[in-house]
Amino acid sequence: MGGYGKSISVFPGTSYQQRSRYLLAMAKGSSAKSKKSDKPKLGRPPASSSAETRGRIVDVARRCFAEQGFEATTNRSLAKEAGITTGAIYHYFESKLDIFQAVDTEVQTRVYIRFRAAERSADTFVGKLEAVLETAHDLNREDPTLAQFLGASRIDRKRVAELKDVPSHDAQNRTDFFEAMVDFGVKNGEIKAADKQQVLALIRTVTVGLTDAVSSDLTWHRHAIDALKALLEGRLVHPPR
Repeated sequence: MGGYGKSISVFPGTSYQQRSRYLLAMAKGSSAKSKKSDKPKLGRPPASSSAETRGRIVDVARRCFAEQGFEATTNRSLAKEAGITTGAIYHYFESKLDIFQAVDTEVQTRVYIRFRAAERSADTFVGKLEAVLETAHDLNREDPTLAQFLGASRIDRKRVAELKDVPSHDAQNRTDFFEAMVDFGVKNGEIKAADKQQVLALIRTVTVGLTDAVSSDLTWHRHAIDALKALLEGRLVHPPR
């Protein structure tokens, strides 16, 4: 019973004031650590915002590559346009070349998903090609940077050393897609087998020309497509009287 009234200390040999100061310091240190742990950690952004930011970078890059070309576009300018720091861009892409390839893949995917849907909507070669031409015009009206990027990238691949050895998805996709369409025309009896290469060469000239020559002006783009459709249907050129 004699223990009551005595102070049991875990700090033997120290005064009450010293113990109070020590406990106060410990409390402040614990509070500071708690606040520090509440701060967001630096590093790769969470998945919820990562895809959105990556998509924004690709959208900005498509426009910048289309308008300024590969060489004039910098990671700093892309980051500024995308609303992030230059350092943050490397969370998503290793280099400007990596960004260029991502844009190329995204453009090809968007274009050929629509082209394939258009091609399946008709049951003749002429009908399929006309549907694809109309879709090209729709895409150009909805987002002019698609055609602008394709045109600019063809030029950059020829003059920028860094891009010369980068595979061209545009050329391969165009060849595969339209060759299958022409093969359908041959099988359907609309195209002679002996004329296959000439028809493919014509389609390549037409599609590249629509992109590089008139995609910047929707009115001229519309005129060109209407003229091509009339030519396919035999309505544009007539025998002399």
